[in-house]
Amino acid sequence: MNSPDRPRLLAVALASAFILGPLGAQTAPPAVLPPPSLLGFALAGSTTLGSQYIFRGLTQTDGKPTVQAELDLVHPSGFYLSTALSNVSWFTDQNLGLASAPVPVGSVSSAGVEVDVFGGYRWGFAKDWTLDLGLYRYLYPGSFDRLVVYKNPATTEAYLGLSYRWASLKASRVLSGAAFGVASAEGTTYLDLSLALPLGESGWTLLAHGGKTTFASRNGVDNAPLDYTDLRLGVATELKGCTLTLAATNADTRDLASDNQTPLYANVMGRNIGKRRLTFTLSKSF
Repeated sequence: MNSPDRPRLLAVALASAFILGPLGAQTAPPAVLPPPSLLGFALAGSTTLGSQYIFRGLTQTDGKPTVQAELDLVHPSGFYLSTALSNVSWFTDQNLGLASAPVPVGSVSSAGVEVDVFGGYRWGFAKDWTLDLGLYRYLYPGSFDRLVVYKNPATTEAYLGLSYRWASLKASRVLSGAAFGVASAEGTTYLDLSLALPLGESGWTLLAHGGKTTFASRNGVDNAPLDYTDLRLGVATELKGCTLTLAATNADTRDLASDNQTPLYANVMGRNIGKRRLTFTLSKSF
């Protein structure tokens, strides 16, 4: 959730001002308390409310609201460790009715929460240039043993990112045997180009993003029909310490495979979890 392909913003603002005394004399500015720390790591975090949770162009909540939280530990040397939580429904939505009989529909999956654990190293190697590399682990607590089409969606990715001022390029590669429940998909990649361009002194930021998901095919399994491209265009601004974001996304995801039988991105309600969507989020950093 904290990667550039997710709708979450983490901002830290520091401000100081002179205070006028009773006679108009300037007094010293109040002391700025340092952020909480743990073993030399600065502690920060954020909470987010959203109209839905979009990840790489796909709704994770079938268009319904989301509540998210993130906790970050950042060391002055550049090392960081984070964890994030969000409600999700996509995996259950994709798999209801796809379990081997006679499994009741309600027992197919209990993956109603996504838990992310990630960490790495950021290196500011030149003015305005940053290199970021690390590992990401997506976890979906639940029971998946009886599923036929998809399996446990837990996924491990390695990532490498390069950013310059308001532009960033990031490549992720799946290290686990499955990629978000898709079997025989080790080596699946995601390429992400994102821009966050300040609009002069207006206080608004223009957000633009393009991403490409390419599924690996192994063990005789053809996962290529799952490949897709996603786009995002939006704006963000700060309001009373919060970040407001409005963004439109589009993913060219297919409902069904060429046999018109095998589901790809259409859930059991018949709704494609990609396609065109409009999302609003409100985030607060602490």
